[in-house]
Amino acid sequence: MKRLLTIMRLPQGSDPRLARAHTIWLAISLTAMGCCIGGLGLFYAATAYTKLNSMAILYSYLTHPVILALNLLPAVALIWLGYFLFRRAWAGFLLSFLPIVGISMVNYFKIRLRSDPLLATDLRLAAEAGGIVGGYTLDITWLTWFTVFCFVAGLLFTIFLMPSGLRDWKNRAFGTLSCLALMGVAFYSWYLSPTLYQNTANNRFINQWSDVEVFVSKGCVYPFLYSFQEMFPTPPEGYNEGNAQTLLSAFADQDIPAEKKVSVMGIMLEAFCDLTDLPVLGEHEAVVRAYEPWHQLEEQSVTGNLLTNIFAGGTVDSEWGFLTGYTTHDDFRKPTDSYVWYFRSQGYQTMFSHPGYGWFYNRQNVNEYLGFEEQWFTDNHYEALVSPLSAIYNSDHILVTELANQLEDQVENGPCFSFAVSYQNHGPYETTFTSAVEHLTPTNSGLSQESCNIWNNYLNGVADTMDAMVWLTEELESMEEPVVLVLFGDHKPWGGNGNSGYRELGVTFDLSTTEGFYDYYSTPYLIWANSAAKEVLGNDFVGDGGDFSHAFLMTELFNQCGWEGPAFMQLSRQMREITPMVHGQDLYLVDGAVTDTLEPEDSNFLQAFLGAQYYRENKVVPGA
Repeated sequence: MKRLLTIMRLPQGSDPRLARAHTIWLAISLTAMGCCIGGLGLFYAATAYTKLNSMAILYSYLTHPVILALNLLPAVALIWLGYFLFRRAWAGFLLSFLPIVGISMVNYFKIRLRSDPLLATDLRLAAEAGGIVGGYTLDITWLTWFTVFCFVAGLLFTIFLMPSGLRDWKNRAFGTLSCLALMGVAFYSWYLSPTLYQNTANNRFINQWSDVEVFVSKGCVYPFLYSFQEMFPTPPEGYNEGNAQTLLSAFADQDIPAEKKVSVMGIMLEAFCDLTDLPVLGEHEAVVRAYEPWHQLEEQSVTGNLLTNIFAGGTVDSEWGFLTGYTTHDDFRKPTDSYVWYFRSQGYQTMFSHPGYGWFYNRQNVNEYLGFEEQWFTDNHYEALVSPLSAIYNSDHILVTELANQLEDQVENGPCFSFAVSYQNHGPYETTFTSAVEHLTPTNSGLSQESCNIWNNYLNGVADTMDAMVWLTEELESMEEPVVLVLFGDHKPWGGNGNSGYRELGVTFDLSTTEGFYDYYSTPYLIWANSAAKEVLGNDFVGDGGDFSHAFLMTELFNQCGWEGPAFMQLSRQMREITPMVHGQDLYLVDGAVTDTLEPEDSNFLQAFLGAQYYRENKVVPGA
């Protein structure tokens, strides 16, 4: 025992032959302790989100060695760095334990309190953290006390059983530089790599559409370090903050005239498109009949096509483009200027509704950043009205009923901006049978049974949605309150694996042609107004609104209402005159044709516009 203690502690005057054994002891002990610190961080990650099975998540870490290694490596590297820098194992322990476990604990409590993981961008809000936490009650669990025990035990262990340190400054310098080099290379090559992050998918026990669950599936330290790439968004080419400020300052926010303040209701319809636009189905009686209510609404509305950035998924791109006017955007991690904030500045009540979970796309937090004062999700409202499992099939009637009731209650306090995202008719659609009505059969359509099932199930959902929208317009028409309604689809629906259902319809999705581009990216929109709004605004709200990017839809709404709007919207109008579409694939709409080229002068204005957009998203503080 005495010899063992001598090897561990290696006091001065010890037998030099024991130095090698002491070095091996240090190497094993420091590395093992670093792994234990990293493992404690993983335990915090696995237990942070109560909706997940903690043991299953822990098991998933062990079966994904890359995820395990990327979470343990920082703790091991830091403990060695501290040892080389300060010559003491206890210093290395502190340098590793405090940041690794500290990050893990903050992430744990942030997820527990807000269902939102800790990201690097949150470091910018450190000053506000105290105020945020002050509104919550922190649950001190057994894990907290276990962490205290681990800290005390680890510190005592390194002080009394690992006291000796390197005395040779050359070895210390070499070790320090080696640790720093390893950490630097690993950070840039591994932790910031989008390719590696995607290849480390760990989706067995999670919902891959939940930001917080995807984060937890990769641990804590690893996804936290990966999030540093979002801390400093990449500005567009040629960006200059001064030029962006100058461009925006040429416009001034214009108030909505008091006599023209009407309530606005927007509804984004899940996977909605008009299949009668496709040649094979455009003359099919059963399909035309399913869309007849929509076509009747179009005759009473301003209509056109949205040219989205997405197909069959990625809903929030269209959603946030409408609410912000941004043609592209980063993930929103802080209060961000938007049209919602503008409505609030004009005395409007701002309300969001979605019969799905608030964690989906992190909406419960993002909507707060965008300016919504009130939010209804499954979690806090719709679960009592419709089962979360069946909402995908039959929630639109419930949604519009709640929206109409909410509006009627709230307008007594002033005008409202209400925005809802429907959930009914979310793909994929059943391929083995047809629910309800058989619009298409292999006999009357020439399609395979599988494709008929896909489109029949989709069309049944569309027919139900249309009934709900017609009911809503009738309800709004009966109101004395002036209301303008905006309906639009977020993207085209899923149509079978490999787009098999579309291929059978003869749709090629040839994106090199304008027709193919529209087939892939276009969804319909309409802007409708009740009689009270038409009278107040002096507009019949009928006609062609044009085709444009989702980012210009709010601009068209303001145009129809006769509102100038905020400065950025006024700039957007100029951009829309040059090209009504600024697509994520660097494509534009010029003279009705899709192109990847603009005139030099127009291209320069586009870059200036994108710079102003970047400045507004990242630098402007709403309400300041």
